[in-house]
Amino acid sequence: MSQHLEPASSRPPSAVIWVGFIAMCVGMFMAILDVQVVATSLPTIQQAINIDPDQMSWIQTVYLIAEVVAIPLTGLLTRVLTMRWLFVASIGLFVVASAGCAASSDFSELVAWRALQGFSGGTLIPAVFSAVFILFPNERQAIATTIAGVLAVLAPTVGPIIGGWLTSTYSWHWLFLINIIPGIVSALVAWRFLPQQTGDTSELRNLDSLSLVMMALALTSLELGLKEAPTSGWISPYVLSLLVVSLVSGAAFASRSLRRTRPIVDLRHFHDRNFLIGSALSFVLGIGLFGSVYLMPVFLAFIRGHNALEIGTTMLVTGITQLIAAPIAVALEKRTDPRLLSAAGFALFAIGLGMSAFQDPRSDYDAMFWPQVVRGAAIMFCLLPPTRLALGTLPPAQVPDASGLFNLMRNLGGAIGIAMIDTIIYTRSEPLGQRLWDQLRAGDAVAATFVGAPTGTVTGNAGTFSPDTIAALDPLVQTAASVQAINEAWLIVAVLTGCALLFLPFARPVAPPQ
Repeated sequence: MSQHLEPASSRPPSAVIWVGFIAMCVGMFMAILDVQVVATSLPTIQQAINIDPDQMSWIQTVYLIAEVVAIPLTGLLTRVLTMRWLFVASIGLFVVASAGCAASSDFSELVAWRALQGFSGGTLIPAVFSAVFILFPNERQAIATTIAGVLAVLAPTVGPIIGGWLTSTYSWHWLFLINIIPGIVSALVAWRFLPQQTGDTSELRNLDSLSLVMMALALTSLELGLKEAPTSGWISPYVLSLLVVSLVSGAAFASRSLRRTRPIVDLRHFHDRNFLIGSALSFVLGIGLFGSVYLMPVFLAFIRGHNALEIGTTMLVTGITQLIAAPIAVALEKRTDPRLLSAAGFALFAIGLGMSAFQDPRSDYDAMFWPQVVRGAAIMFCLLPPTRLALGTLPPAQVPDASGLFNLMRNLGGAIGIAMIDTIIYTRSEPLGQRLWDQLRAGDAVAATFVGAPTGTVTGNAGTFSPDTIAALDPLVQTAASVQAINEAWLIVAVLTGCALLFLPFARPVAPPQ
C-alpha cells in the first residue's frame, strides 16, 4: 500500500487546506447538480436533436453507469495520481465533456460525452469525502463533512429549479455550459492550494485488468437490469440475463480481489465491522434520499401537472431546512456517539418519508411542507455520523479506497430504490384502480372524496354507472390509483429506511472528535 497519504497533522496551514477543500466541494456539487438539471429537461433535449423517445433515458443512464464504475476506482486513482492531481484531472475532463455535451448535434455524440462526464464526475464525490479524513485533524472533520454533505444533498434539491429556469430562460445547452466557469476555477484553486503528494506509479504496473473488466461488467449489468426491470418485468429473459451476468461477474471479481495483495478495489475493508455497518447505512440512505428526490417530481409533474420550475420551488423546502439544520448537526456530531445520532437521524428520516404516504390527488405545496421539513432536518444526521462510523477510524492510506466503496453503496441503494419505486407504480396502479371502481360502485363516499368525484354521482346508484359517468370518472380514478401507488412507494421506502436502526446495535463505539 502506498504511503504517500500522510496524517492531517503534517499538512500546511489550515487556511490553505480549507481553500483547496472548498474548491473540491464546488467541483463535486457541479457533478451532482448535472444529473438533476439534465433530468428536468430531457424532453427539451429530445426534441432539439431529434432523439427517439425510447432512447431518451440513455442520456441519463449512460452517465450513471459511467459514474458507478468510476466511484470504486477512486482509491486506485488517488494512489496513482495523488488526491490533488486526481481532482484536477477529473474536474478538467468534466469541463471538457460538458462543453462537448453542449456542442453535440446528434444522439451518439451526446451519449459519448455523457459517458466521459459520468466517469470524470464519479471520482469527485468519494475524493471529497476521503479528503475530509486525510486533510483535516480530528476536531475539524465534522465541519468539513458538513460542508461536503450539505452540498452533496443540496444539489438534487435545487437541481430541478435550476434546470427548469435555464431551459425556459435560455436553452438546453446551458445545462452543460454552467459547469465550465466553476469547473475551471475550482481546478485552478485546487491545483494551487491542495497539498502536493507523491504518486505511486507501481500501481499501474500491477494493475489487475481482468478484475477491472469484471467489476465494470458487474456494475454495468446491474444498472441496466435495474433500469429495465420495472417496465420489462423482473423475470423477463433480458432482465434476468443482466442480473445473472452481474451476479456471476461480481462474485468472480470479489473472489479474485480478495486473493490479491494489491487489488484495484480493496474489499477487505468490509472486514471492519464499523465500515460494514456504515456502508449498510449509506445504502439505506441512498434508498430514502434518491427515492424521495425521485417521488416528489413524479407526483408534482404527473399528478399536479407542474413544470420543472414549479417543482424545484416546492422542493426548495428540503434544501433550506438542511442548511438550517447543518450547524446543529455539526455541534452534536462533535459531542455525541455517532451511533446515537445515526439512530435519531434515520428514525426521523423514516418518519418524514412516512408522512408523505397519505397524499391525495389534490395534495400540493402545503401538504408537502412539513414532511420536507422533517426529512431536511434528518438528512445531515443520516450522513455525518455514518461517514465518521465508516471512515473515521481508518488509517489515512486506506480512506480513498474505503470512501469509494462507501459512496458506491449509497448510489447502489439509490438505483435499487428507484427501480423498486417504479415497479410499485407500474404494477400497483391497475389493481388499485380496480379497487377504487369497486368502492365507487358500492357507493363508498370516502372513496368518492379521495377520487374527487361528486358524492351524488356515486351514492344511490345500483352498482352500475352510465357510459357518460364512466367516461367522466375514468381519468379521476386513474389519477387517484396512481396517487395510491405512489403512497405505497413512500411507505415502503419509509419502512426500509427505518430498518437502518437494526444495524446500529452491532457497531462498535466511536469517540466523537475532541
